[in-house]
Amino acid sequence: EYRALKNRPRESQRFALDYETMRRPLTQKRLPVRAWEDARSENRLFALLGRLPRFGVGRTVTRKSWLWAHDEPCYWVITKVKADYTAENMDHGRAWGCLTFRGKTEEEVREIDKVMYHDWRMVPKHEEEAFKKFTPVPEETIRYLPYPPLLRAMILAQWQKEGKPITEEPMIDLEKV
Repeated sequence: EYRALKNRPRESQRFALDYETMRRPLTQKRLPVRAWEDARSENRLFALLGRLPRFGVGRTVTRKSWLWAHDEPCYWVITKVKADYTAENMDHGRAWGCLTFRGKTEEEVREIDKVMYHDWRMVPKHEEEAFKKFTPVPEETIRYLPYPPLLRAMILAQWQKEGKPITEEPMIDLEKV
């Protein structure tokens, strides 16, 4: 059991990528064609953090996919990094941080997932404050909701049977529920 754990491939071996053939050397699996452009032009998280002093602890990183998908700020603030020193170019390891997703900051520090994706961006220090600035738009709360068609028909039939005038549409009061 111990020997099996010791001999298993490291993350740096599992996720290594030959950029000429776009294959993983360990498994010989090919990267999806749609990911080729990003894999060639974008960076993994550790490719960014490896260039910084103290591996970027305290810096803000985000993902390209978040920038495209959400108007609210989505980013990680790096709090702890464990680099895999055996990896080529030291571009593998584990990182922890505080996540702010769609303007809502989580309290606890947790491990950053998807560090091997090729869409990480470093937020420049002079832009961090403006990037993090966010005033939440007050959410519109829905108080009333129309009944489903069959239930609406049953309520209208009940009202008609009782002789009540049908002046308004029957609605579900969400505060009572």
